Amino acid sequence: MNIILWIVFGALAGWIASMIAGTNAGQGAIGNIVVGIVGAFIGGWLVQQFGGSGVTGFNLGSLLVAILGAVILLFIVRLFTGRAHHNV
Repeated sequence: MNIILWIVFGALAGWIASMIAGTNAGQGAIGNIVVGIVGAFIGGWLVQQFGGSGVTGFNLGSLLVAILGAVILLFIVRLFTGRAHHNV
C-alpha cells in the first residue's frame, strides 16, 4: 500500500477503534491515523500468531484486523495512563 492509502486506512481504523474504546472525543484526526496504523501492525502480528494472514491490503478483512489492533492499543494506553480519554 502506498503512503496515502496507509493514512486513509489508518484514519478509518483508528476512528472506528476510538469509537469502540470511547476515546474519540479527545483523540483527533492525527491521533486516529497513528492509532490506526500502529493498530494495523499490532493486529496483523496478533492474527498471524493464530495462523491468520494479518493485514493484506485495503480490504474488509484487513480493516477488521487493524481495528482489533487499534482497540487493543487504546486499552493498553488507558491501562498505563489511567485516563479514559487520551491524546495519542
